[in-house]
Amino acid sequence: MELLSLDLQKIGLAVLLVIICLCTSLYRSKRRNKRGQTPLEAAGAWPLFGHLHLLGPNKLAHRILAAMADQYGPAFSIRLGIHRVLVVSNWEVAKECFTTNDGVFPTRPRLLSVKLMGYDHLMFGFAPYGPYWRGMRKLAVVELLSNHRLDLLKHVRDAETKLFVKGLYEKWLSNGENPITVKMEKIFGHVAINITVRMVAGKRYLSGDGGEEEESTRCRKALGDFFYLGRVAEMKRTAKELDWVFGRWVEDHRKTRAVTKVEDNEQDFIHFMLSAMELEEGKYSVQEADTIIKATCLPLGNDAHSFILPSVILGGNDTTVLTLTWALSLLLNNPLSLKRAQDELDVQVGKHRQVEESDIKNLTYLQAVVKETLRLYPVLPLSVQREAMEDCIVAGFHVPAGTRLMVNLWKLLRDPRIWSCASEFQPERFLTDHAHVDVRGHSFEYIPFGSGRRMCPGVSFGLQVVQLILARLLHAFKLERVSGSEVDMSESPGLTMPRATPLEVILTPRLPATCY
Repeated sequence: MELLSLDLQKIGLAVLLVIICLCTSLYRSKRRNKRGQTPLEAAGAWPLFGHLHLLGPNKLAHRILAAMADQYGPAFSIRLGIHRVLVVSNWEVAKECFTTNDGVFPTRPRLLSVKLMGYDHLMFGFAPYGPYWRGMRKLAVVELLSNHRLDLLKHVRDAETKLFVKGLYEKWLSNGENPITVKMEKIFGHVAINITVRMVAGKRYLSGDGGEEEESTRCRKALGDFFYLGRVAEMKRTAKELDWVFGRWVEDHRKTRAVTKVEDNEQDFIHFMLSAMELEEGKYSVQEADTIIKATCLPLGNDAHSFILPSVILGGNDTTVLTLTWALSLLLNNPLSLKRAQDELDVQVGKHRQVEESDIKNLTYLQAVVKETLRLYPVLPLSVQREAMEDCIVAGFHVPAGTRLMVNLWKLLRDPRIWSCASEFQPERFLTDHAHVDVRGHSFEYIPFGSGRRMCPGVSFGLQVVQLILARLLHAFKLERVSGSEVDMSESPGLTMPRATPLEVILTPRLPATCY
């Protein structure tokens, strides 16, 4: 009898649990119907892991999500672990997120990787929305990356790109004045890191003979590792290395300022940040000020994509290199476009001097080449995630607070409704039908740098660097493919969109020797 009573209790408890589950399900269903329909969730989610297994580190996530968008529509949801993510894939929905709901999605989700490697979310690009982010945003936009500040450092971009061209010419001379084969990622990496490190810290890391010191080696390795997040131990090691490098920079600058006055035209970003911290006397301790400066050196980031991607150093190097290599790859596979770009340079600049920054405004086709490259190969194919701070409506769907937002820029920028022959390289489109398109987040069909309040603040700097390097290279050298076949345009997995194979190009000077 006791056993029977015990069995009945168990059965009763099981029935009660079933009733509770049914009631909870009905309540949630009614509540959902009252609030509005939630975005359709893609199939294939696993318990606890969600869709992570579909978007692994060795897969092209932007292409997988693009295929999902074809099936589920321009606004659907996935789950990354326990977190729900709204995936947006067209410009109309993106515009709704970055205008009507921009105040709902101003913050970043807190991530372990950013906590470990980004000074516990002090990195500007990944900082949560609030007074700290607003203050750093103002400092970045109004001061660090203003046109006035960038103009003061114009000599850095000019000097480093001239050394870049001269180095290639000297390599041609040392090769018996025969065509040279060059690994473009490597040389683009040299000039990019020298420009960004000189502008941030007032030093150059790579000399003409390739000699490097310990700080340079450790810095480059740590910066490279930042984009390929792995185990916790690896992230902690990367964070320690970056802190060591940036700590030396700040310490060197403090010592310089203690013994001499730094003039405005000699102030790199760290000098300016130290000046800004001094004006906030009493607000931060020396240690706190140094941490903020190091965190800002690491990322003056953006929402999704920038040459300053999420930083002056990180994005200024990696994303500049990627944009240049994709642009050159596209031009090599489209000889008529390459010829038109070089013809424009010959007409606007001539063949008796190098390109100057002041010439860029007249190089409309070259600007179109860069725009088209960013359309086809945005430096971040998937935007850095934002997070809804409250419930909102997007594309007619109810989006609960805490939902993360991810824009598939790769898909958005190849929308066949907007771009004819969307997968083809046609720079001319930015001189005709899309000549009005603005690169600064106002034309929502073309937002390679994002839009809204978390848009990349480094657009001007990024465009200046990429356009000047590309212009001087195309103007100074004849470029040929190493083999008769087309350049491989395969992509490789990563936070950015690296090429799957290294780009090698045959170079021959096309200007008089006096120009080098």
